Amino acid sequence: MADTCGQIVLGSGLTVLSHPLMYIKVLVQVGHEPLPPTLGRNVFGRQVYQLPGLFAYAKHIIKIDGKLGLFNGLVPRLCAGTVGTIVHSKVLQVRLASAVFVMCSGQKVEEGSLEHVVNETTREVIARSCATILTHPFHVITLRCMVQFIGREAKYSGVFDSIVTIYREEGILGFFAGLIPRLLGDIISLWICNILAHLINTYAIDDSMSHTGEIKNCSQAMTGFFASMLTYPFVLVSNLMAVNNCGLAGGLPPYAAVYPTWVDCWRHLSRECNMSRGNSLFFRKLPVGKTYASAQKRFY
Repeated sequence: MADTCGQIVLGSGLTVLSHPLMYIKVLVQVGHEPLPPTLGRNVFGRQVYQLPGLFAYAKHIIKIDGKLGLFNGLVPRLCAGTVGTIVHSKVLQVRLASAVFVMCSGQKVEEGSLEHVVNETTREVIARSCATILTHPFHVITLRCMVQFIGREAKYSGVFDSIVTIYREEGILGFFAGLIPRLLGDIISLWICNILAHLINTYAIDDSMSHTGEIKNCSQAMTGFFASMLTYPFVLVSNLMAVNNCGLAGGLPPYAAVYPTWVDCWRHLSRECNMSRGNSLFFRKLPVGKTYASAQKRFY
């Protein structure tokens, strides 16, 4: 219990610190570009037209809503983090996946083996999936509170009011908009990360080397970053579907088409070469073949 409380406190602190970053990332994912491109230099020193980065975007939000405006949607996100940590911890304590594998195999699994990695990854997938499903309604509310910035709406003003609004307009399914691509992205990312880390630690790192533990931790972090890059399109599609056709300007044309399913959203983004939109908030390149519409504050 003490460990769980510590994780909640630490997680809440990190959530507060990282919230402005997520807020700006979500607005960029939706396609909101309130500032026109400017002439700057890329990482190689060449002069190119660039889109405003993190700090320019943050200054724009502060100019309109003040510094507190950077924390729109923070409360439901904190709720999601707290509930998710508790659910994740409780599911891991049950050790359901490990019990199933032990009963099936009838033998003790050697730690560090591929079978052990598969077992532990399965346990983590079950725990994380349960946490994701139960906290997704808060995630949807968080995203919609953020996207309101585009149309200056106040439709989602609080957690309880937002719950009533979503249930009245969309029913139970409205709380789980964008859940499937989010779940798929989490599961694929976790498997890629753990399997790659195991292969690197087993075949590329010699246990006789000094600082082996630090090297293995570094490889785990690197594979995690690699996996998150590969599965970023699932994050993008999930966030777009969570706000799609919900009555907000950011989820309706011209910012977004009305997608019947998340697969349609994926296909549309793929055709438009927008699968990485919002992935980087620094040195942002102009979209190829797009024209900036200052009145709509977006590219078309």
